[in-house]
Parts: sequence; structure tokens; C-alpha cells
Amino acid sequence: MASYNPPLTTSSQKIEDGVAALRAAQGSEFFWRRLHSLTGIIPIGVFLLEHILFSNATALNGPEAYANTVKFLGSLPLVTAIEAIGIWIPIAFHGLYGFYIWYRGDSNVGGAYPWTGNWMYTAQRWTGGIVFFYIGWHIWHLRFAGVDLHAHPGASFGKVQGELVIAWQLVFYIVGLVAAAWHFSYGLWLFCAKWGITVGERARSRFLAICLALFLLISGVGLVSLRTFLVSPRQPVDVSAGELRTAPAPAATAADKHSEGH
Repeated sequence: MASYNPPLTTSSQKIEDGVAALRAAQGSEFFWRRLHSLTGIIPIGVFLLEHILFSNATALNGPEAYANTVKFLGSLPLVTAIEAIGIWIPIAFHGLYGFYIWYRGDSNVGGAYPWTGNWMYTAQRWTGGIVFFYIGWHIWHLRFAGVDLHAHPGASFGKVQGELVIAWQLVFYIVGLVAAAWHFSYGLWLFCAKWGITVGERARSRFLAICLALFLLISGVGLVSLRTFLVSPRQPVDVSAGELRTAPAPAATAADKHSEGH
């Protein structure tokens, strides 16, 4: 009786860098995996880009600019509902389901698939774990603990400075920032590969270079913003700092305009 021999995988059938395409699974697993993949880009990825490249980067313009950004975000209608639906719940789902996928999977590093992509994929898992705990800690400390920045946005710059003057917290911020930048940037590459957006090895290689550049951009802007908090004069954190630091610039008087004309 002839035995069944599975076909050998040829080079043309090789899985590109350890990335398996999303495929139908039993029950609801396919749906949850799709949702997990999608939430990593929208809304979590969009929030990450806005938070690091725009909101936090306003610190480069000084404490007043940063406080006014916090004031604007805190004044959005239904801001708590927006945060819950658009940030906290998606992050909780993406993180917890990511741990479930990690628990069920096996690392390819050092095994039968010693590709660079598998090292990157393993880094994706570990950075995901780091980012999940970092975001939870970050949200608790800056959003809920201590002075309420929505009510007193003028204390926001000083509150961040207070976090960074503690050595281990500064290290945690740096590690969390770089991990978040990597997890999103390489996750974007995985998303496009799994969803069939980048088709072919050449397209995936080019897009990988773009994603690596995005990783450097997010990391660089984030680290420069952290440095700004560290080197700037220490700002007050008490609630009395609020209104003064978020007041609009005074209107120019007639005398000021006359002096500018000369």
C-alpha cells in the first residue's frame, strides 16, 4: 500500500519572511483575527501617529504650546467617550487578543525558518507585550493619577517632566516609545502583506524600507520631544498653573502697532 508523501516546498512556494496570509478558520477565529489586524492600524495606529508626531511634538514649541494642545484635546465634545471607544477599548482588545495569538503560536527563531523576517516577527510579539503594559501605565499616570489635565491643562508640561526626572521611568518611556514605534511600523508592513495590499516580493521589500523609515521617524520625533521635557526649565504641576499658561496671547495695542511700524 502506497504511503502519502506531502509535496516538498519549492523556492517559488516559499512563504515570504515568515508572513502567513490571513485565511479562513473554523468558527469565528477568522473574524477576530481580521478585527485584531485592523484595529492595530485603525484606530490604534492613527492615534499613535497623532499622539507622537503632532500632539507630543508641540512640546518643541514650549510649555504654552503643549498646554494649549492638551486644552484643545480635553475640550472636545464627549472626550471621555471618544477616548474609551477610539483608544482604550481597541487597545485592550488588540493587546489581549494579541497575547492569545502569541500563546497559541510558536516562535520561528532558531528553528526551521531562520529568516530575518522571523526575527522581526518575534520582535513584533515582544514589543507588543511591552507596549501593552507601557500604554496602560502611561494612561493611568497622566490621565487619571494626580492633577486632572483636562481640568488644568497648564500643568501638563510639568506633569510630564515629573515623570521623566525619575530614572527608571525615563528608561521605561524610552523603551516604550521605541517599542511602540517598531510595533506599529512593522505591524503596518505585516498588515499590507496579510491583506494582499503589497503583492510580490519586490513590492514587500520596497514597502519594508518605507516602514523602517517610518519607525525611525516616529522614534526620532518621540525622543526629541522627550529631550525637550528634560532640558526645559521645570514647570509647575499644581492646579493654579492652569489658566495662566493656556491664556491666549494678548491683542496688540495701538502703541505696539505704531512701534512695529518704526
